[in-house]
Amino acid sequence: MATKTTMITSPSPKVHTSTFGARRFQIPFRSASLSSNKISSSVIRFRNPTELNRASAKSLSDPPTILSEDVGEMIGEISILRLTGEEVKFKQLWDQEEGVAVVALLRHFGCVCSWELAAALRDYQSRFNSAGVELVAVGIGSPRNGRILSARLPFPWECLYADPDRKAYNALGLYYGIGRTFFNPASAKIFSRFKELREANKNYTIEATPDDKSSVLQQGGMFVFKGKQLVYARKDEATGDHAPLDDVFKVCRKVR
Repeated sequence: MATKTTMITSPSPKVHTSTFGARRFQIPFRSASLSSNKISSSVIRFRNPTELNRASAKSLSDPPTILSEDVGEMIGEISILRLTGEEVKFKQLWDQEEGVAVVALLRHFGCVCSWELAAALRDYQSRFNSAGVELVAVGIGSPRNGRILSARLPFPWECLYADPDRKAYNALGLYYGIGRTFFNPASAKIFSRFKELREANKNYTIEATPDDKSSVLQQGGMFVFKGKQLVYARKDEATGDHAPLDDVFKVCRKVR
């Protein structure tokens, strides 16, 4: 059986090439962005737009995440909650053959950066709709926490889901910990969006924060699926380090 090759660019200028079998490939935790420049069944090229200095990269290095090629199948079977409390599986949220979906994993519902990202997704939703793309936004906490964000932001409740046990976050190997939450230099990006952050949080309330306070250390990420195929993946390096929605939309248009 022929092997497949994934070219991954790390935060350093060096390009690493790895070989994997037909069913598995390796994604390093250090990569801030895993956006696919070329979509094919055999080769996916990823690039990393975020540069960290060597000291920061070294101090924040993590073991690699291993994702199987059938990650879409895996995610599809994970259950999350509608804001009504109804359980639903990811595979029920878009056409598993040809449908394109943006799956945005926010931080917890009480995070001001989650409110800012949710506002940006809401404002972008008409473009996703016009391109026939489903928007699936997931936050950490209870459906009640999600309803608070949805009502006060506001955000369309039918596109917002709760993952109180962080099952999707764990399955995708998203970052977790004190260093990522409070001390990563990537968080400085939020200062360039201060106006958007202030506007999104004008009706903010801490009541949207989940009861499980350990969940506040969980970071999010952005993913695009076509059917069951993962075509774009970006893990947030730190609090406030969000995927550029223009880049996400370009990927959606490319694979439609």
